[in-house]
This record gives sequence, structure tokens and C-alpha cells, in this order.
Amino acid sequence: MTKNQLMSLVATKAHLTRKAAQESIDTFLDEVAKALKKGEKVMLSGFGTFKVVRVKDKPVTIPGTGQRTMIHSHRAPRFSPGKPLKRAVR
Repeated sequence: MTKNQLMSLVATKAHLTRKAAQESIDTFLDEVAKALKKGEKVMLSGFGTFKVVRVKDKPVTIPGTGQRTMIHSHRAPRFSPGKPLKRAVR
């Protein structure tokens, strides 16, 4: 499902205009991104948890050249699905 398809679905089910659905989805995504940028967890009951983890330094090999290099530690977003979502997918 694309963002466009999601907007159409939200607009139809929530009886909103397409523009209002787009604004609500964009606001939701922006707020999740802001919270993750601050290092906060975003927990959506029945759906899952978005969080930020620290990835350690690690050596890698560049496939084209075979050259060894180091990937420096950085923060990365992660998603952990909740039990109801896991059951729904099964």
C-alpha cells in the first residue's frame, strides 16, 4: 500500500476530504519522526513500538573493490510489532 492509497482509504473511512486525510497522515508521520529524533519511543497500543537503537562500529567489505572499511556507530530507527499485529499477519 502506498501513501496515496492510504490517504484515499482514510478519507473514505473517516469521512474526510482527501486534503484533510493527507494533512492528518503527514502530521502523524512528522510527529513520530520528531519523537524518534529526540530518542523517544513511540508506542501504539495494539500495533507496535518505534524506537531508536545505537548501532556499534563494524568492519565491512565493499563488494565491488573488496576494500575493507569501518562503518562508524550511529543511531537507527527500529520497529517492533505488537502481539495483535503479529497475530493478524499470521
